[in-house]
Amino acid sequence: MPEVTPVPVILKPTLVTPTSITEIRRQETLLKTGALQNAILNSANFSSIATDEKGVIQIFNVGAERMLGYMAADVLNKITPADISDPHEVIARAKALSIELSTPITPGFEALVFKASRGIEDIYELTYIRKDGSRFPAVVSVTALRDDHDTIIGYLLIGTDNTARKQIEADQKQLSQRLRDQQFYTRSLFESNVDALITTDPSGIITDVNKQMEALTGCTRDELIGAPFKTYFTDPERAEASIKLVLSEKKVTDYELTAHAWDGRETMVSYNATTFYDRDRKLQGVFAAARDVTERNRLVQVLKEKNIELENARSVAEKANLAKSEFLSNMSHELRSPLNAILGFAQLMESESPPPTPIQAQSITQILHAGWHLLKLINEILDLAKVESGHVPLSPEPVSLAEVLLECRGMIEPQAHQSGIKLIFHQTGCACFVSADRTRVIQVIINLLSNAVKYNSKQGTVEVRCVNSVPGRTRVTVSDTGAGMNPEQLAQLYQAFNRLGRGDGGIEGTGIGLVVAKRLVELMGGTIGVESTVGVGSEFWFELISVDEPPQLIKLDDSTVFARTDIQHPTPVYSLLYIEDNPANLKLVEQIVARHPALHLLTAVNGTSGIEIACASHPDVILLDINLPDMDGFAALTILRSNTSTAHIPVIAISANAIPHDIKKGLEAGFLRYITKPIRLNEFMNALDVALGNSGVRAF
Repeated sequence: MPEVTPVPVILKPTLVTPTSITEIRRQETLLKTGALQNAILNSANFSSIATDEKGVIQIFNVGAERMLGYMAADVLNKITPADISDPHEVIARAKALSIELSTPITPGFEALVFKASRGIEDIYELTYIRKDGSRFPAVVSVTALRDDHDTIIGYLLIGTDNTARKQIEADQKQLSQRLRDQQFYTRSLFESNVDALITTDPSGIITDVNKQMEALTGCTRDELIGAPFKTYFTDPERAEASIKLVLSEKKVTDYELTAHAWDGRETMVSYNATTFYDRDRKLQGVFAAARDVTERNRLVQVLKEKNIELENARSVAEKANLAKSEFLSNMSHELRSPLNAILGFAQLMESESPPPTPIQAQSITQILHAGWHLLKLINEILDLAKVESGHVPLSPEPVSLAEVLLECRGMIEPQAHQSGIKLIFHQTGCACFVSADRTRVIQVIINLLSNAVKYNSKQGTVEVRCVNSVPGRTRVTVSDTGAGMNPEQLAQLYQAFNRLGRGDGGIEGTGIGLVVAKRLVELMGGTIGVESTVGVGSEFWFELISVDEPPQLIKLDDSTVFARTDIQHPTPVYSLLYIEDNPANLKLVEQIVARHPALHLLTAVNGTSGIEIACASHPDVILLDINLPDMDGFAALTILRSNTSTAHIPVIAISANAIPHDIKKGLEAGFLRYITKPIRLNEFMNALDVALGNSGVRAF
């Protein structure tokens, strides 16, 4: 826009008169006014746009150039302010004014200046469009320009950029919305809580509650606010004390109160509270949550009653288990005692001199075979009972599966050879140590190997592998080339006494061994499984926890401690005292001893007479039955050990109580050996040999 330059006033030299002084002052005022007008028009903070009476722009100041991006030359005498305004807003303004002033107004420049043309003050918001197409909100003030005859000669539109104010307003609106959202969210949390929530001032006057508190008391929020907290509980003093406790301790938990409603209904609540503060850490009061614990207390009472019932049931179960254990122990004793006579005399008959006739030998073999099989059945049934009752003693230790498999191979090879089965033990290449009970691992492997041999096809094969299946686990697999099993048989595999229809094939068994094996593996922290295909064979496997190989230790076993010496002794005569009330067992041992001239047998039928004979005769060895009519073997041993004349005599226990716990108990009590019935002659003679100091009794 061309700069407006005030017209210079040329002063001619005149005489200084009052009139001339007045003229000079008038001209100075004009100069100041012109300068002021020039400063206003050229202000960069406002857009000043002046038009003629038709709206064509005549003046476009520096502020307008800065805000709109046009140069004055671009717009002077070319466009109206409507051309740089949002057309939709101009149309909307025309419609609004038409309604407001009840006169039709044409969209365009007329809509922008209509009020001003009528002498009405007009300031409105409008969106200006810059030369580059960008937009900004502006506040526009419109004034009609008139001549001395009050005729409109143009319009002056002064605008300011309203972007900053709009942004502030938007921010304030957003903040207000956020505040409302936060208040709504906070209130929603407060109201949706399952507990009755209350806030009080420091004096215990309720300041706010939620719907749950209204439901708890039967009062409205307005009724509760301003009322003392304590008035809504059956024990006001205790309720008031809880507020004081919170104020002193800063919080309280599980403080039980009983709330009462206006209709008399009472509710037991668990009260938890804490103090709360404003942003300046000034105490505002107490925030409390009261949870209805009526049902919880009822359930606690029910639980107590159930626990008493369970405790009674557990006591009954323990008594039942104890009775069961005693029954099993007695059963073991009662079954083994007659077996001892059967197998003992059969072994003597088998080793008779002169030997029995072939027919007699066959009969003896059948007796021994049936007897040992019956003993195996007894052991398996007792094992199953112990496993199911959880009374299986385990001694976890690092066990070398390579050594165990070698030992099991020696035990199973005679059975496999007799059945024409080929055994293949694949080399592992490592020791494969696992954490387990060595005896129980052998029991599991022997069971799997025995089944693989028994249920194999003629001239079949059994393969054994030991591998590290997954990190931290070692797997042993036993595969056979037998008939295999179908899915229905696999589903019944671990059912006790279920032989899957194989009981009619002439193969001995109880259907117990695999059940026991599974339970033992699981008790040792392992797993057991099987894959089988009909007509191809089966592969049983079990996994145990792998461990590192332990340091090598020198182990002394019986063969080391009690090794025979090469020193030759003259033939001595040893005395053996056998304390036993069972005539058949006495007769059996009598016939065994009769074959050994170095031994002289003394007998007693009860503990009292046996102790008397021991004190009088001082035998070299005492063979003591555990179950005697007047006292048990442990009591007899205690008496023998307490007497200086018999304390040194080695005592060997002999009993039909063959449960491992009984054997362990006997050895811990001080018996040199613990022989179980039925007697195995080799085991019996080895025990005597050890007791007599490796004298070579077996040589006689």
